Amino acid sequence: MASSQKTVDFLTDQIHSAGIIRSKKMFGEYAIYCDEKVVALICDDTLFVKMTDVSLQFLNASHISPPYPGAKNYLKVPEEKWEEREWLSELISQTAVSLPLPKSKKRK
Repeated sequence: MASSQKTVDFLTDQIHSAGIIRSKKMFGEYAIYCDEKVVALICDDTLFVKMTDVSLQFLNASHISPPYPGAKNYLKVPEEKWEEREWLSELISQTAVSLPLPKSKKRK
């Protein structure tokens, strides 16, 4: 089941203060970028944040779940936390800071 644009718009609005936020549609689901780093996925209208030492301080190990079959584990953000704009923005911002910059793509 694909995620709805309404969910993506709501979540990106909630985290707009975390940094430069953008979303990219991929196979009916979405990647969420903060300052050009993929920090989260929205799959089946559910928010999954990359698992880092920092994000595990916001959400404990009981939230570990793959966003789709065969995927690496992420942290599933409970829907009731989506309304907590400051908490959610801080989770995304701190997760982005803890991630390395993406590798440059080589030109052919």
